[in-house]
Amino acid sequence: MSDTKYTGDHEWVRVEGDTATVGITNYAQEQLGDVVFVDLPEAGIDLEKGSEAATVESVKAASEVYAAVSGAVIEVNEALTDEPGLVNSAPEGEGWFFKLKLGNPAELDELMDAAAYKNYCAGLD
Repeated sequence: MSDTKYTGDHEWVRVEGDTATVGITNYAQEQLGDVVFVDLPEAGIDLEKGSEAATVESVKAASEVYAAVSGAVIEVNEALTDEPGLVNSAPEGEGWFFKLKLGNPAELDELMDAAAYKNYCAGLD
């Protein structure tokens, strides 16, 4: 998908209009292992690019999820509260974390496209 961008911290951002949906990549969920808890941001708060936005706890470790871009949180994925395993089973689909109203769309230009992210991950193994 050309409208999906990636960060070096293994978050993905899917943009539709001025709304960005954020989650973690398949690579990230594989590194984490079985996700047992997700702490999501509150709707209505403003996040700055690079700030801590959510926490994911797995059987292996806890990991922070950062805001890939700046914006106001307009929705969180409540399904993760009851079913955190969605992060493992559908990390780039039903396992999304939150949606932002973009504060600075130009920040998207600093993120990787799918091909660049694939190359980035290949260099990590």
